[in-house]
Amino acid sequence: TFPGTQKVSQGWSANWSQSGADVTATSMSWNGGLGTGASAEIGFNGSYTGSTNADPASFSLNGTVCTGQQPPTSTTTTTSDPGPGPGPGNRVDNPYVGAKMYVNPDWSAKAAAEPGGSRVANNSTGVWIDRIAAITGTVDSRGIAGHLDEAVRQAAGSPLTIQFVIYNLPGRDCSALASNGELKPTEIDRYKTEYIDPIAAILAKPAYKDLRIVTTVEIDSLPNLITNVTPRPTAVPQCDVMKANGNYITGVGYALAKLGAIPNVYNYLDIGHHGWIGWDDNFGATAELLFQAANASGSTKANVQGFIANTANYGAVREPNFSINDSVGGKSVRESKWVDWNRYTDELSYAQAFRQKAVQAGFDAGVGMLIDTSRNGWGGAARPTGPGPQTSVDAYVNGGRLDRRIHLGNWCNQAGAGLGERPKAAPADGIDAFVWMKPPGESDGASKEIPNNEGKGADKMCDPTYTGNVRNGNNMSGALPDAPLSGKWFSAQFQELMRNAYPAL
Repeated sequence: TFPGTQKVSQGWSANWSQSGADVTATSMSWNGGLGTGASAEIGFNGSYTGSTNADPASFSLNGTVCTGQQPPTSTTTTTSDPGPGPGPGNRVDNPYVGAKMYVNPDWSAKAAAEPGGSRVANNSTGVWIDRIAAITGTVDSRGIAGHLDEAVRQAAGSPLTIQFVIYNLPGRDCSALASNGELKPTEIDRYKTEYIDPIAAILAKPAYKDLRIVTTVEIDSLPNLITNVTPRPTAVPQCDVMKANGNYITGVGYALAKLGAIPNVYNYLDIGHHGWIGWDDNFGATAELLFQAANASGSTKANVQGFIANTANYGAVREPNFSINDSVGGKSVRESKWVDWNRYTDELSYAQAFRQKAVQAGFDAGVGMLIDTSRNGWGGAARPTGPGPQTSVDAYVNGGRLDRRIHLGNWCNQAGAGLGERPKAAPADGIDAFVWMKPPGESDGASKEIPNNEGKGADKMCDPTYTGNVRNGNNMSGALPDAPLSGKWFSAQFQELMRNAYPAL
């Protein structure tokens, strides 16, 4: 009970309501029952008018008044936070420099179980929280607290960086059926209270304050609102819905605000990849939309550490055998079918340029970039050793390009791909790190319909017999056959990634 004009403006990890001075918090579906010795933490932000912000007059737990003289009769504890949270303050400039990187034991065990997998099993990979159940753990993966406890053990008192992928927006990934999620387009309140709030509550625990926690916030969301909406020829009805209801922007802003209030969390926003956003009509508009989202739902640009390119994609870090400035027979490389008037030929040039564009859009000058190099090595016997022939601009580009996909728009379980550069801090100007945010060996999507309770459908782009659509130039999908659901272990792909690794294993 409040003594004055205080109002709860936002709460988490409970169902909050207020009637006059009385505030009530009831349990969520995931924290209503606690085992022996367990606890639950809840909190809220509030506001008041006038000159005095007095302490709450009383607390009651399950009908019993808390006097402060004895422990409560329940193992549940209640905390209140009438302020806006500590916000950014003690972060390092680059969370990867001078730190170990967390090795996910769940992924590592799967990798090590593959013939030859022990060669890469000790690399750091992102931990994907792709549904509400993943917060506490699923059949084949521990929950967030389990990962953080293991990270503390691995740190052994030294700096350590652990990476989470926040990935459960309402109407998630509106242009790809393979990675649709559990929340319907209108379920923004569930996203806030059942997904982001409990994640933030766990990350904020004092036991984890010395970890550097990197979050990749909602991949494949905001860029879709630029490229896959009406009147574009690539428009998808579901993306039109998400643009109209605003829940991608609302959700990303809310996630940034909640996670950014934790001093040792570093938020990175997804910027797609050069083969998606690298055209003039996509590039600046995406930076501006990201800035809008960074200032939505109570967030500010200060909650954005940087951006990540190529998440779960296949674009080469560098294309050394041709540049965007080359020409053949009087034709620019940009006129080739592969480049197709894009401004960029690889992920490094794209990421560095996007960083500058983001600063122009209003983001802080110190933002850094990540590049996912988990599956963009493109090694093996098919890797070109030099430029292509200068008989035509297409022959020149196709003969020299490392990225061997049929089309830049192909994204699902690409045949011929290989493990890329290993995770590394500060590898180039403006780049915070090369990372393996997508765990190699985990599928992008199923080749055919597979019943599941995760909301994941069958996307034709994951079918190797599919002849394409406007988003991939009506080309073959280039996908491997017999793939499982997205996120499930795909042994055949993992073996190919190792065979085609560059640098070679």
